[in-house]
Amino acid sequence: MKFTLKDYQRDAVRDALANLRKARRFWHGESDKTAFSLTAVTGAGKTVMAASAFEALFHGDDDFDFDADPSAVVIWFSDDPSLNEQTRFRLMEASDRINHTDLVVVENTFNRPRFEAGKIYFLNTQKLGKNSLLVRGHDQDEREAKAGDLLPETRPDLRAYTIWDTIQNTIEDPELTLYLVLDEAHRGMGDATPREKGTIVQRLINGTGGVPGIPVVWGISATVERFNKAIEFAGKHIKLQNVVVDAVKVQESGLIKDTILLDIPDEIGDFDTVLVRRATDKLKESTTAWTEYAKHQEEARVVVPLMVLQVPNTPDPNEIGRALDTIFERYPELPVTSVAHVFGDHTTQRFGSRDVPYIEPQRVQDSTWVRVLIAKDAISTGWDCPRAEVMVSFRAASDRTHITQLLGRMVRSPLARRIPGNDRLNAVDCLLPKFSKKTVEEVVDALMRGDESAGPSGRILINYVEVKPHPGASAAVWDAFEGLPSQTRPQRGAKAAKRLTALAHELASDDILPRAGRLAHAAMHKALDAFQEYQKEKIDAKRKSVMTVDGKTVIADMKGKAKTFDEFWEDADVAVIDDAYRRAARIFSPDIARTYVEHLAQKVSNVEDDPEEYLEAIVEARVTVAGLGLVTEVQAYFDAEADKLAKAWLTTYSPQIKTLNDDRKETYRQIVEMSTEPQSVDLAKPESRYEATKARENDKDIVFPTWKSHILCDKNGNYPAEFKSSWEPSVIDAEMKRTGFRFWYRNPQQPGQSSLGIAYVEDEQYKIVRPDFIFFAEQDGKIVVDLVDPHGLHLADALPKLKGLALYAEFHGSAYRRIESVAEASGKLRVLDLTRSEVRAAIKNATGVKGLYAGTLASDYE
Repeated sequence: MKFTLKDYQRDAVRDALANLRKARRFWHGESDKTAFSLTAVTGAGKTVMAASAFEALFHGDDDFDFDADPSAVVIWFSDDPSLNEQTRFRLMEASDRINHTDLVVVENTFNRPRFEAGKIYFLNTQKLGKNSLLVRGHDQDEREAKAGDLLPETRPDLRAYTIWDTIQNTIEDPELTLYLVLDEAHRGMGDATPREKGTIVQRLINGTGGVPGIPVVWGISATVERFNKAIEFAGKHIKLQNVVVDAVKVQESGLIKDTILLDIPDEIGDFDTVLVRRATDKLKESTTAWTEYAKHQEEARVVVPLMVLQVPNTPDPNEIGRALDTIFERYPELPVTSVAHVFGDHTTQRFGSRDVPYIEPQRVQDSTWVRVLIAKDAISTGWDCPRAEVMVSFRAASDRTHITQLLGRMVRSPLARRIPGNDRLNAVDCLLPKFSKKTVEEVVDALMRGDESAGPSGRILINYVEVKPHPGASAAVWDAFEGLPSQTRPQRGAKAAKRLTALAHELASDDILPRAGRLAHAAMHKALDAFQEYQKEKIDAKRKSVMTVDGKTVIADMKGKAKTFDEFWEDADVAVIDDAYRRAARIFSPDIARTYVEHLAQKVSNVEDDPEEYLEAIVEARVTVAGLGLVTEVQAYFDAEADKLAKAWLTTYSPQIKTLNDDRKETYRQIVEMSTEPQSVDLAKPESRYEATKARENDKDIVFPTWKSHILCDKNGNYPAEFKSSWEPSVIDAEMKRTGFRFWYRNPQQPGQSSLGIAYVEDEQYKIVRPDFIFFAEQDGKIVVDLVDPHGLHLADALPKLKGLALYAEFHGSAYRRIESVAEASGKLRVLDLTRSEVRAAIKNATGVKGLYAGTLASDYE
């Protein structure tokens, strides 16, 4: 892969491959058909996950412990040719092991008896329609009538095989395994119930006429309920475990925007140019902000923001023309040729006095000359444009589905990462002139619920204000803030060796540690040499077991009906040794295993002095590595050594890493997170954040109270905040009255580099809790920090979170003056001081929460 997978993507690929392995076994073993789905919110990178799975399917993958399927054939199916083209391009962009010649678009001229192994074929609904050339039947009379007097070789539409023939022949070939991947799998399923003549997708899955159903079906979508129901109703496929991507992890990754800002008029009415002017201002602001960010970060790539004008299916061209006039009056620097449309008729359109050309949807992202895009509902049907920063919808208030779908397309982060501490660049603006506040709230509710038409989770703000660093907060306060240790969520299946080699590569690339790769390999070679000395007898025994294959010959006495066994031993051949070596390489990583083999060989021979002897030494070394891999203790030992060196380098070179730009720092941040244990990362200073100022309850606006001394504030020094309980404001009041108090910070509950996260375990899964409050005080001329977390005892996860906080306090207590958990018990606030070892011990052994706060280890909160 050209891209480094996020942890949730790696987990999803691993689970999908487990299903594909099982599906192949079921089909070739018992002729059982199977199906499963992958569900991930919009923006999660479903195509990247599919690319990684296809690489493993065709070529194998040591990281996923997956062997290649030489019989694999994939059909990628969608209901839109442009989606297929975008997917094909993305697969080429993401994969470095799938050749472009292996990505085959099935055109009307396609004519083969069966599909070819190792290739992905792109099909769409239109190509399988009854009038398509690909599905013409074999009626000879009809053929002759259509051909007329033409010679056979020049007759049109006459083909040896229809696409259904090709599919049937591929399924029936025992040397092939056909996998069907349904993109946007919720579409084309009809009402999900089996009918005499189902939809094209249903016929592909379940079979039609004499054509059997495809053996392995993989549905991919943000909403796969309809697909899952159709599979269950039909009952022709064994349902494998569905792969579900956690939306919280996607939000944590930074691949999607943190905030959606919605602007609406006070009252519903006809189209108002006021909001178009406002949208144009936002486009200009976004352009300036991205340009300044690129300049400050010395980014080679500058994000060029795009405005989307979404219009009804039967738009008024003059109304669109007036909107364009308003945009160019407000933003005269925009070139007059910067407008395009994606209407279905694919021709130049006249809007007012302007001629606007058509552009293919999949080309918009890379066609940076397009700054204003006019769309109906095409933009909401699956293609992506991460640089779309502003949207104005002219659609009527009843088109809630189109709005929610469009928002889902617009939330992708342009740089595929979160911009540290900058909500302006982590937000998308949506202006809805024809919507009432009530209708917008329904859209927001749909988004927050995550229903079938909704986009991903995140903050959606209607009435909001931008807050920035408080002018009175000193550098010492911000230094204290940025020095606080936040924790990452551990990654399932993370490998210490891969983390070390990735770190070495980046350190060398940034000239922080020249030849870091060689140094890392040398250190691991030394560690393995030491392990060989320590475990010499075990390794010798395992080495011998690699060199011989033992078995038993069964001798059957038919007369006496008895069986005897003769044992035998044979020298292992090269294939057996190679297989054992490959299994060991998965422990050490293929690169380190290869260089360690060279290291061992060079101890006894030199390739220049005696090439034949050196080759023999290489073979012997591969046997040794294979034997090493069979020693049970080697995995834990090797991982510990690799982890120790990676941590040492991260600590040593942290000052140099902090001076890099955001893109490079994000790379190292991802490497830090490549661990099966929580890792500590620094916080980033928030430069801009949006906060809600109002909520609507029972058709009334509820204005949030504002607070002083927050380290982020508006131009008047205020910070708006809504609290769900009365005792959270009581905590703020109490802390502000303490001697030396200077500032406070409401820790965001959304993921980001400016949000303090603490890892905890619930149901054997790592999660992240984000404590509510951080307070800054001055004591003895220094800034000290207090972490205070109001804790709800009624919540099911109260105890796991408290245990996570206690463990955090044990390892990071020195970063704080106080770490306290406050809860309401018996009608008053009680506090547990987590800096006390006896309190942490009690929490560790506790089976309930209430007793801790009611007991003698807690005290009244004052």
